[in-house]
Amino acid sequence: MGECIAVYGGSFDPPHLGHTLACTYVLTGWPVDRVIVVPVGSHAFSKPLSGFEHRYRMCELAFAPLKHVEISRLEQTLPAPNFTLTTLEALAKQHPGASLRLVIGSDLLGETAGWHEFERVRALAPPIVIPRAGYESDQAPGPALPNISSSEVRARLRAGASTDGLLDARVAQYALEHRLY
Repeated sequence: MGECIAVYGGSFDPPHLGHTLACTYVLTGWPVDRVIVVPVGSHAFSKPLSGFEHRYRMCELAFAPLKHVEISRLEQTLPAPNFTLTTLEALAKQHPGASLRLVIGSDLLGETAGWHEFERVRALAPPIVIPRAGYESDQAPGPALPNISSSEVRARLRAGASTDGLLDARVAQYALEHRLY
C-alpha cells in the first residue's frame, strides 16, 4: 500500500499552538505517514496576509519539533486565485501512488458548500476533521483542540503582550524581529 499524506493548508499568519496540536493529533490519531503543511499563497477571500516568505519561515520554526511534518512552497508557485482542489491535484502529481487526506477544522464544516468543487476535494483527499472547541460535530470525534485565534495572537504581538501558551517562542521572536504585526 502507498504512503498516506495528510495535507494541512492555511494562512498560518502566524502558525500558533493550535496548528501544531492539529498536526500532532493527525500524526498520532490517524493512519498517516506524514503531514504536509501548505501556507496559502494568497487568501481565498482576499484577507490581507503577511508575506509568503515570512509565513513560510514561521511555519518552519513552529513545526520544527514535529517529526514527519514538512512545509511546502507549492502555493507560492500556483496562479492566483488558487483553490484547495488545485493544490491537492498538484500534490497528487508530485506524490503519485500516495493517498491524500485533507486536514480541516470542525469550524470549517459549515463553509464547505462555498468551496470550489468541494465534492471533488472530498473524493481526492477525504477530510480528517479536527475537533475545535465551540464547533462540535459528529465528523470530528475526540477531544476538542483549543480554539486559538490568529487575530488575537497578532493583537497580542502588536501590543507587546505575552503569547505564552499560544505561540512558539521562536515564532513570536521572529514576528517581533520582522515587525510583522
